[in-house]
Amino acid sequence: MFGEGGSLTTYYDKIHLVPFGEYLPFQPVLEAIGLQQLVRLRGGFDSGATPRPLLHVPRLPPLGPLICYEAIFPRAIVQGDDERPGLLVNVTNDGWFGNTTGPRQHFHQSRVRAVEEGLPLIRAANNGISAAVDGYGRVLARLDMNVRGAIDVPLPVALPLPLYGRLGDWVFLSLWALGGAFLLVRGR
Repeated sequence: MFGEGGSLTTYYDKIHLVPFGEYLPFQPVLEAIGLQQLVRLRGGFDSGATPRPLLHVPRLPPLGPLICYEAIFPRAIVQGDDERPGLLVNVTNDGWFGNTTGPRQHFHQSRVRAVEEGLPLIRAANNGISAAVDGYGRVLARLDMNVRGAIDVPLPVALPLPLYGRLGDWVFLSLWALGGAFLLVRGR
């Protein structure tokens, strides 16, 4: 984030790197057989500090930054117990995918993260779908793929922490266990 006069006020380093794109899993083994990551940077990138730091910008709630595909990983969106963001900001380059399902899928997955955490989402995607989304997942405004422009909407407030935000995947695991128990009892 840059302040008045172009001075750097705060920054964020991506913490969830993309396998094969930004790092090579089992790097020594895979490089020995000739595989390289897409960016062709020997050694790959290093991830930033965890838990994910929040960005503090004047006149805005604390921002939860998400670079590119970090927005698709549930339970990795909000980290740490000290402070919950009031807004998620996803900046991404969906130009890699062209006119495929990739940019659309990426947009919808980021909407799901907003619902899981009950947080509004502002998404800026070159060649992808840019949008403002509330904590219910409702799209307040959007720019479709390959459309240049600006979105101007009132910033929605964060919702109280939803069930998934509190319990995570335990909600679904419990439902699976209950369903399995029901089938076992019913089968007898």
